[in-house]
Amino acid sequence: MQALWMVLGAFFFATMGVAVKYASASFNTAELVLYRGVISVALLAVALRLHGTSLRTRVPLMHVWRSLVGGFSLGAWFYAIAHLPLATSMTLNYMSGIWVAAFIAGGALLFGRQDRNGPLLLTVLLGFAGVVLTLRPTIEQNQLFAGVVGLLGGMSAALAYLQVAALSRAGEPVERTVFYFALGIAVAGGLGVSVTGFTPLEQISWQAAAWLVPIGILATLGQWCMTRAYSRGHTLVVASLQYSGIVFASVYSLVLFGDQLPLSAWLGIALIIASGVLATFLRERAIPDTPAEEH
Repeated sequence: MQALWMVLGAFFFATMGVAVKYASASFNTAELVLYRGVISVALLAVALRLHGTSLRTRVPLMHVWRSLVGGFSLGAWFYAIAHLPLATSMTLNYMSGIWVAAFIAGGALLFGRQDRNGPLLLTVLLGFAGVVLTLRPTIEQNQLFAGVVGLLGGMSAALAYLQVAALSRAGEPVERTVFYFALGIAVAGGLGVSVTGFTPLEQISWQAAAWLVPIGILATLGQWCMTRAYSRGHTLVVASLQYSGIVFASVYSLVLFGDQLPLSAWLGIALIIASGVLATFLRERAIPDTPAEEH
């Protein structure tokens, strides 16, 4: 039953994608990352105070690295959402689980243990076949750059998730890790805006500005639900249910934005979901403590 929190978290993240899609018409990616971070910092600061959790940490550099790779992943995901169908951008982001499996399989090949991880390697190849099918429409519509950015975002997310697991092993509470991540992306967004600049106020409607608030709130709610699911539910079940976010995003793509994806793209999405679930199962056997995922 606790694993169902992951479904709710995936719903929040997919709905956040809708808000990002609408807001991206008036704000650049750096601005969206900045506002998402600032709002999450404010909400999490209140939560930390209520729970009495200290911000003092013994591993500040680990938080910095987590914020760097996680911040790049978030920016890449927001950029992909702005320039690709929501279902496609969400799928590329959820490639992170397959990237983790790829790192494991690659390490096995490097150290001559491919016999044990052969099925995992085949699963990774199946996932990348899905990527080829999913990105094919982006090539035909001159959106390949956005597709590659989304794919790199999923890869950096995998590195961030591995760092989350390392922070957990170091004894860092989840609330502190999430707070410093939000703070890190707020700083990263601020640095990005110093380069790109803010959108002139006269070009922003109140309707567009209103979407900024749910981006931060939904991201925070999604993190909370996901963390609860991973801390109390079965890791394998929870990690598999995260792919329900792709289903929610696909419905939003069709109903709200009228995105028309060819059959090959839907087949690619299905392959990525199937290989992601299978990779999670195989990865669970290779690394028992599967990291929780954050956005």
